[in-house]
Amino acid sequence: MENLNLIDTFSEFKELKSIDRPTMMSVLEDVFRNMLIKLYGSDDNFDIIINIDKGDFEIWRNREVVEDEDFEDSNRQISLTDARKIDEDYEVGEEVTAEVKLSEFGRRAILALRQNLTSRIMELEKNNLYNKYKDRIGDIITGEVYQVWKKEILVLDDEGNELALPKTEQIPSDFYRKGDSIRAVVFKVEMKNNSPQIILSRVANAFLERLFELEVPEIFDGLITIKKIVRIPGERAKVAVESYDERVDPVGACVGMKGSRIHGIVRELRNENIDVINFTNNTQLFIQRALSPAKVSSIKIDEEGKRADVYLKPNEVSLAIGKGGYNIKLASQLTGYEIDVYRETETEDEEDVTLDEFVDEIDSWIIDTLKGIGCDTAKSVLEIPFKELVKRTDLEEETVKEIIRILKSEFE
Repeated sequence: MENLNLIDTFSEFKELKSIDRPTMMSVLEDVFRNMLIKLYGSDDNFDIIINIDKGDFEIWRNREVVEDEDFEDSNRQISLTDARKIDEDYEVGEEVTAEVKLSEFGRRAILALRQNLTSRIMELEKNNLYNKYKDRIGDIITGEVYQVWKKEILVLDDEGNELALPKTEQIPSDFYRKGDSIRAVVFKVEMKNNSPQIILSRVANAFLERLFELEVPEIFDGLITIKKIVRIPGERAKVAVESYDERVDPVGACVGMKGSRIHGIVRELRNENIDVINFTNNTQLFIQRALSPAKVSSIKIDEEGKRADVYLKPNEVSLAIGKGGYNIKLASQLTGYEIDVYRETETEDEEDVTLDEFVDEIDSWIIDTLKGIGCDTAKSVLEIPFKELVKRTDLEEETVKEIIRILKSEFE
């Protein structure tokens, strides 16, 4: 019975896909040789033949034929009398090779061998699983929900390995049943109690980044780079993108025709609202874009304190702040500036004049430059000190003086 149990166990091991053939053969031979050393004191006169494909093995012992009176070591020697019982032609000094049957080792030895073999294979599997997923941190995997518990979901990958998706790494509106297919990113891999723990996440920024790579070929090919991602899982996310090819519109490519690309990502993230923003090194313009969909009237920046005072029309303030304050919070995280929103008074709005009203006196490209630093109105330009305005717009001093003269004349 023990013989059969060992053979059955051996046959199961040869089906393991996670362990390569040379490693498996090395482990099996090592286990058998350890057993031989315990039983006979040495293993150097034994040959072990392992057939991985059939799931069986053979053990052969080599012994030297000696005169009956010289016989001392039953492991390495065989008496001439006993050798001639096997074959009458044997002579002293020749070598007798005979197969050692597993049943000769005894029940306890077979049991110990089986346990040792099981232990070594399990250890190998654990190490292979750890190394496999350690190299896949940040990659998306698709698995099947196996168990749903209060604090985590147990997921099986395509090889039947167990992965964990903790409640803290789930989108708040996630809901899964046993048997459901699930996508997540490999977030963390660690050894706990000598067993690998693979932690998945659906709230990590890497998950959103990988989804964009899957949906947007230009990102996967490197034409578009994701500069930064900030998100409040299940609610809102802002993604800053940049294109290395002037012919490629990074925002348009990410959104897709009629939103075809972004919709797939939004559905996967339980209708998370995703703002795709064109990255720029122009701080004012970046803050302005980050506060989308709100339209900013003017911005005052404190570079040292990393603060930005943003002025908006009353009806734009709620858009800038967003539901639950998510929009302004994410805009601050994306730009690295603490943003304070200020409401412009109605009287100021009535007295102010948009820059588009000056197209007859100021070139349109100059107006676009002023808009690029967050100035849409005459007063928003006049509020900026002369030297600061020259620095931000990179315009000639004489040009800036003429702009200020034209804008001031409107209020005189």
